Amino acid sequence: MMQTEQPQQNNNQAKEEEIERKKMEVREKVQLQLGRVEEETKRLAMIREELEALADPMRKEVAVVRKKIDAVNKELKPLGNTCQKKEREYKEALEAFNDKNKEKVQLITKLMEIEQLVSESERLRMKKLEELSKNIDSIH
Repeated sequence: MMQTEQPQQNNNQAKEEEIERKKMEVREKVQLQLGRVEEETKRLAMIREELEALADPMRKEVAVVRKKIDAVNKELKPLGNTCQKKEREYKEALEAFNDKNKEKVQLITKLMEIEQLVSESERLRMKKLEELSKNIDSIH
């Protein structure tokens, strides 16, 4: 049973690693796009401010909202980095947990094998004792 599970576990682990690689690629592309979006947002904000300065009486309020958006964008980046770090830590902890679980299963399997050997040894010793006892009884 253990022999058939090992290739399956390796296959599953390889698939998990491939999924993680793809996730990281997508995450990097998203980060790149977010950087571009942020730059374009700033550029558009400047253009909008210039347009609104020409005619819109609400330009001051718009400028305040734009500044708030910029502030939130600045807060988003470290939060994204924190999320990625926590994901890595989680993955490492999960991997360590799974490794310990595998070790536990191996130890339990070994214990069961040893218990079986001990049981067989006890049976053989009991049989030998019975033979010795019969030999002693036959002497009388």
